Amino acid sequence: MSTLLVVGGSGFIGRGVCRFAVRDGHEVRSVSRGGRPDLAADWVDDVSWTSADLFRPNAWRDRLDGVDAVVHAVGTLTEAPTDGVTFERVNGDAALLAALEAERAGVDAFVFLSAAGKPPGVRNAFLTAKRRAETGISDLDLDAVTLRPGPVYGEGQPHVPGVVDRLLRFVASARPIASRLGESRPLSVDTVARATYRAALDPDERLLDVGDIRELAG
Repeated sequence: MSTLLVVGGSGFIGRGVCRFAVRDGHEVRSVSRGGRPDLAADWVDDVSWTSADLFRPNAWRDRLDGVDAVVHAVGTLTEAPTDGVTFERVNGDAALLAALEAERAGVDAFVFLSAAGKPPGVRNAFLTAKRRAETGISDLDLDAVTLRPGPVYGEGQPHVPGVVDRLLRFVASARPIASRLGESRPLSVDTVARATYRAALDPDERLLDVGDIRELAG
C-alpha cells in the first residue's frame, strides 16, 4: 500500500481523491487551509487532516515524511486580490511550491490538476498560471503527471452556480454534443478524482487530456 498526500484534500476534487484512496486501503494525508471537511462520511475519519497555509511550508513539511505520491488539487476560478487570492498565486505559485517541497522530501510522484482551457469570462491569467506550473514541475526530479480536465461538475461544486452545474451535467450526458466538444467536454468530479488517484499510484503518463482522463477513470 502507498502513502498519499493530497494538497487540497478538503476541496471539490481533492475529497474524491481521498475517498478513493481510503477505500483501497492506502494511508491518506491532506493539507489544506480548510483542514477536515464537515462531511458525514465514514472515509473522512481515515484521513489525517492538517489545516495549514501552503505558503508557510514549515507548518506542513513534516506531512511529506514517508509519502510515495503527492496530489496537488488546489486551484481557484475566482480571485480576491486583497486576500492574496490570485490566479498567479493560487493556480501557479502554490503548485510550484508544493512540488519543490515534494522533491526535497524525496517523494517519487507528483500529480498536478491543471485545466484544458480557460473558463468563459475568466482572465487569461487562469490558464497562464496553470501552464507555468506545469513547466516548472516537469523540470524537477519527480515522476510528474499533469491532468487537464475540461469543466468539472458534480455535487458540491463550489465554483459555479447550480444552474451551470446542471447544464454541464446535461451536456455530458448528451453524447452527440459531448463528443463534439473535445477538450471542453465536461467531466464528472468522480471521473476526474478517480483518474487523479490512479495516476498517483501509476505515474507512467506525463500528460493526460480529457480523453485520457475518461479512459483512466474507466
